[in-house]
Amino acid sequence: MEYRQAGVDIDAGNETVRRIRALAKSTFTPAVLSDIGSFGGLFRLAADRYRDPVLVSSADGVGTKLKIAFMTGRHDTIGADLVNHCVNDVLVQGAEPLFFLDYLATGRLLPDVAEQIVGGIARACRENGCALIGGETAEMPGFYADGEYDLAGFIVAAADRAALIDGHTIAPGDVLVGLPSSGLHTNGYSLARRIFFDAAGWRPETFVPELGATLADALLATHRSYLPQVRPLLNEAGVRGLAHITGGGITENLPRILPAGCAAGVDRRAWSVPPIFELLRVLGRVADHEMYRTFNMGIGLIVVCAPAAVERVVEALARSGETGAVRIGQVEPGDRAVRYL
Repeated sequence: MEYRQAGVDIDAGNETVRRIRALAKSTFTPAVLSDIGSFGGLFRLAADRYRDPVLVSSADGVGTKLKIAFMTGRHDTIGADLVNHCVNDVLVQGAEPLFFLDYLATGRLLPDVAEQIVGGIARACRENGCALIGGETAEMPGFYADGEYDLAGFIVAAADRAALIDGHTIAPGDVLVGLPSSGLHTNGYSLARRIFFDAAGWRPETFVPELGATLADALLATHRSYLPQVRPLLNEAGVRGLAHITGGGITENLPRILPAGCAAGVDRRAWSVPPIFELLRVLGRVADHEMYRTFNMGIGLIVVCAPAAVERVVEALARSGETGAVRIGQVEPGDRAVRYL
C-alpha cells in the first residue's frame, strides 16, 4: 500500500508548500534569517531598538466562523481574520508584532483552498508589518469532514518593559473610549449560525436589506486590526489600559484589565449598535445580558485613559484615520465587573 491510499497525498503537500512559499516570502523583513521549509523559523530581534525588550506571544483561532467559509467556498478572508485577531491580542499589551506562524489541518489537502487561506494570512501579515516565517500544514484523513479544516495562529511581538500596558494604573474616574468593530469579528458564530440558518431559515446567499448585503458578506466581514490606529497611543502616558473585545464581549473582556477595586460603567446609549446585532437579538429572542457577553456589539477595542488625556487620545485616533472613536463610560469603584447604563 501507499500513503496516498491511506488518505495522505504527499504530492499535494509539496504543491501546497510550493504555492505558499512566495506568499510567505512576500511578508519577510530583513530580520527573517530562514526560508520556508526549514525545521524552525529564524528571526533576529533588533535588541538595540529596545532598552529592556520583552517578548509578548499569543495563540488563537477563528472559531466556527470557519463554517461560513465552508458553506460559501470562500477562503480568502479567514486567514486575515486569524492574523488580525492575534495582532490585537498582543497590541493591547503595548506590543507590536514581529512574526507569525500558522497551523492548518484538514482531512484532504486541496492546494487551491490552502493557497486562498495562506494568501489571506500573508496579506494581513504584510499590512501589519509582521513576517510569516513558518507553519504546519497537516493532512489528517478521517479526522475532519470532507471539505473542512481547522486553523490556528501563533504570534510573537515585542515591547519595552517600561512601555507595557497591563492596566495596573487604572483608577476610578478613568474614561472608556470605544473603537468600532467591523461586524462579529471572530466570536459568537455558533449562536449566529443557530439563529440565522436554523431559526430564521436563511442561506448564505440571502440578501438582507437591513445589512445592505448578503448574509455571507456580512458574516465574513474581516476582523479589524487596530494596530494602525492604536500604535500612536502606545507612548501616550495617559493610556492606562487596552481591551480587545473578543469572546465574552465587553462583559467578560473589559474586567480582564481592571485592577482590584475597579469596575466599569458602560453607557449602551453612547454608540449605535450595528444592525446585524439587532437582527440577532430579535430573531433569536436573545436577552440583552446574553448579547453583551457573547458579541462585541459594535465595539471591538476599548481604550482606558486618564480624564486629562481623553482629548489627546481621540485626536490621535482621528489623525490615524479612526473617526468612529466614542466615549462609552468610565471606571468606577467596584469589584472588576461591568455595569451597563
